[in-house]
Amino acid sequence: MNLKIDSIHFKADSKLLDYIEKKANKIDKYYDRAIDLDVKLKLESNGQIKDKIVEYVLKVPGDKLFVSTVDKTFEAAADVGIDSLKRQLKKYKEKQRGR
Repeated sequence: MNLKIDSIHFKADSKLLDYIEKKANKIDKYYDRAIDLDVKLKLESNGQIKDKIVEYVLKVPGDKLFVSTVDKTFEAAADVGIDSLKRQLKKYKEKQRGR
């Protein structure tokens, strides 16, 4: 699986990138046919406490799975997003077996 991490309108430090990469690489355990995972890190500047956005786009054969999460920290948003992506992958796999 190819992993691409983009930070939009800010420079992400290597510690954050390593954390997200470590979490994202666990996706291979749930579905080994994943093609690409694009991760976008965004800062929302509207004065809210929860202003860190993490978006995942996972390309799988014949489909794309999308997750967007917002939280106080990028780490928390990344964790929630990966959990949601795992649930979507499980449903996707069940759907594939049902065909």
